Parts: sequence; C-alpha cells; structure tokens
Amino acid sequence: MGKHADERRVDLVPGDTKTAVRSTQPPNQVQHKPVLNSLVGGAMAGAVAKTSIAPLDRTKIMFQVSSNRFSAKEAYRLIYATYKAEGLLNLWRGNSATMARVVPYAAIQFCAHEQYKRLLGRYYYYPTGRPLPPFPRFLAGAFAGVTAVMLTYPLDMMRACMAVTHKEMYSSVVHMFVRIRREEGVATLFRGFSPTILGIIPYAGLSFFTYETCKNLHRDYTGRREPGPLERLLFGGCAGLLSQTASYPLDVVRRRMQTSVVTGGARVALVHGVSGHGHPAAAAAAAAHPLLLVGEPRGAGGAYTSVLSTARLIVREEGFRRGLYKGLSMNWVKGPICTGISFTTFDFIQDVFRWLGLT
Repeated sequence: MGKHADERRVDLVPGDTKTAVRSTQPPNQVQHKPVLNSLVGGAMAGAVAKTSIAPLDRTKIMFQVSSNRFSAKEAYRLIYATYKAEGLLNLWRGNSATMARVVPYAAIQFCAHEQYKRLLGRYYYYPTGRPLPPFPRFLAGAFAGVTAVMLTYPLDMMRACMAVTHKEMYSSVVHMFVRIRREEGVATLFRGFSPTILGIIPYAGLSFFTYETCKNLHRDYTGRREPGPLERLLFGGCAGLLSQTASYPLDVVRRRMQTSVVTGGARVALVHGVSGHGHPAAAAAAAAHPLLLVGEPRGAGGAYTSVLSTARLIVREEGFRRGLYKGLSMNWVKGPICTGISFTTFDFIQDVFRWLGLT
C-alpha cells in the first residue's frame, strides 16, 4: 500500500525526480536542514568578519569609553602604542570574548532572519522564495537582531570590558564572569542592555533590509539570480555603512554603560605610557591598562545608569557630535568591511551547501 502511494506521488510530477525524492523525505529532516545550514553559515560568517577587523574594533571601543577626541591620527597612535607596549597579538585582545559572543550571536541572527522571513511571508501571503515587501523585510532583520541580542548579551558586555582592560585584570572570559559575579553580581552582566536593544532594531533592520534590497535590485536589473562575490561585498558594505551610521549614538551609550563596570563611571582619558597617579581609583585603572587614565569616580555604576542619563552626560561633557558620534569615521571603514565579509561568507556557505546537496 505504501509503495503504491509513493508511486502515485511520483506520477503527479512526471520527470521531476527531485520533487519526488523530496516528497518522500521525513518532514523533520526537510525542516531541520535549512535551520542547521543557517546556524553553521551564520557562525562562520560572524567569526571570519569580526576577526578580520578586531584591532580596529578594539580601538573604536577604547575611544568610545574615553573623553578624548577621535581622529585618524590619534587612532593610529593608539594602535601603535598598544603594539609597542603589549605586542602585536594584543591588538586582538578581547577577541576570544568576541568569538564567544559572535559565533552564537551570528548563528542565531542569520538563522532567525531566515525563519522570520518565512513567518512574515506567510503572514503577508507571499510564497516562499519571493522577496518580501520593504516593511516586512525590515522587520525580519530587526526581529532577528533582537532575538540574537537577548540570547547572547552578557558575552557582549564582557567583550567590551576585556577590550579596555589589561590582561592581568581579566585573563579570560571565564575569569571575568567569575570575578564580576563575585564582586558585582550577575545583574551587572546586563548593564547597557536597554541601549543595545534600542540600537539593534535600526542596525539589524537596516542591515538586512539594505542587503536584501540590493540583491533584489541586482536580480531585476541584470536578470541573474545571485550576485557575484565582489557584488555581495559591495552590497554588504552599503548595508553596514547605512545601518551603523543610523544606530551609532546608541552604540556609544551602551559601551559607556557596559564599561562602567571597570571604570566606576569616571571620566576616562586615553594616554600613552602613563601610570596611575592622583586618586586611588585613577591609579588602579591606569595600572589595569596602560592606555587609560580614570578621573574622579561617580560611584557604583557612575552616572551611566540609564540611556538618557548617559546620553545627557556625554553631550554635556563632550558635545553632541564629538561625543555621541565619536569614532564614527573609523566605523565607516571597519563597518562596511565587516558587514560585507559577513554577508558574503554566509551566502558562500549556503552556496556550498547547495552544491553538496545538503539543502
């Protein structure tokens, strides 16, 4: 009986052996493959992209949490001073925490994006494979970003703190987790969560929206189903440029809130080869990192206790443009590179899976 049923199913689509084979596969196998492929592709995309720009990312974070003005010359001096004082590999300090966060984050984000596209496609009655309208396209990216942040946030907070401290203070992600839990409490691991959620909505939404839109326009204009690697890099670069510019002030705010765990909420100045002196907190912070000098502490958590208070304090002390957009020009370099590599790597991995017949 089962055999005849299979034969009738094949006869419905004569000559289409692939359709016949798919129809007889176990449903759970058909459903799980795209999810697993997206998870693997997203993890690899995040790891490759973030490792490629890790020194620039660390430098950007150090300027974001300091009161110093940003310039290309000062960024170069900071990178060179770090290299001279701590060695080449220390330019990637915090990258272990970055990988611990980025691999699951990117895997979840890319996988969630594919699932949200399917869900929104059904909601708007769009068939699978057909491009979504603009607003659902934005929503799919925003929902994916929020989902990934909610599941991996403590790792992002620890990565930011490791980027601005010396290795003797936090030798590893595990060491930092244990120390913060013991000295500050587990709730500290979620400091800066609010601006992160607020920032990821325009960031992830615009990022996926722009990339998908560029691919759709390319398909309509050229008649080719998929763009080439260089075109994908370009589309991803455009997506990174637009999305990071739109969400950058909230990125500065979240970094200040996250790193107040190690700065005590004090004003921080980047210096070169200065040991701590003056206030004990300044001495301790300067000893913890040769490129940081901390001023008067503002108490536990400092003044960086909410999104609004942190933004107000930054604007009052450093100005609107020089405070909330500090390091943006560096992001215009590293952001498009990172996003372009990420999207290109993900699409490449999916192409490999299709070529191997694993989709």
